[in-house]
Amino acid sequence: MKLSTFNVNGIRASLKKGLREYLLTADADVICLQETKAESSQVDLSFLSGYHAIWNSAEKKGYSGTCILSRQPILSHSVGMNLADHDREGRVITAEFPDFYLVTVYTPNSQAELARLPYRLQWDDAYRAYLKNLEKKKPVLTCGDLNCAHQEIDLANPKSNRMNPGFSDEERASFTRHLEAGFLDVFREFDPAPGRYTWWTQRTPDARAKNIGWRLDYWLATAALRPAIASCTIRADIQGSDHCPVEIVINA
Repeated sequence: MKLSTFNVNGIRASLKKGLREYLLTADADVICLQETKAESSQVDLSFLSGYHAIWNSAEKKGYSGTCILSRQPILSHSVGMNLADHDREGRVITAEFPDFYLVTVYTPNSQAELARLPYRLQWDDAYRAYLKNLEKKKPVLTCGDLNCAHQEIDLANPKSNRMNPGFSDEERASFTRHLEAGFLDVFREFDPAPGRYTWWTQRTPDARAKNIGWRLDYWLATAALRPAIASCTIRADIQGSDHCPVEIVINA
């Protein structure tokens, strides 16, 4: 079973810049999209046959949002975390498969000068508790833009970015708590090397060409799933967004 996560930074624009080709050629059983910035009625996916779409759009138009595309049967699904304080921005979708729950997430950005950091940390706690509650029923696989470069190895310029959004000490410690709760950073199970990034700022000319990036997009997994996971690959060759997809193959 092949699964992909991709922050598309606006699905309508991304479809014109390479996403359409990726969806048609990825041969993924499940594709999780974040930052869709659209409602389902605004997006024509008729070209993509064989997939069922689940949307969770933000109340605010053109903002945030997630989508799961699956050509595998889904036993059940839900949107949000059933928490009113956290469910207005379309950031979570859960799909139940026979052997695991799949949760896609678009974690809130802590914003300039860490203005939204307190909320962001509350979100992380709620998200982690939500995953652990699901895990009582079956293993959990979660993916998406977690808006955090966890370690210095996960961004090109750690010293100059310390305490910037996505690399504050508080966010990094919060991410560590995800791992301490029993979830694996799947990519690092396969690749410990530096220079592996999934997002490149558009503010720096040629940042992507020069690989001046951050690893913000993750797969996390219940440790019991590790033997079934065959690979995890960052697809930096795929265009269509300032992020790129991260793909895993799981024997399930």
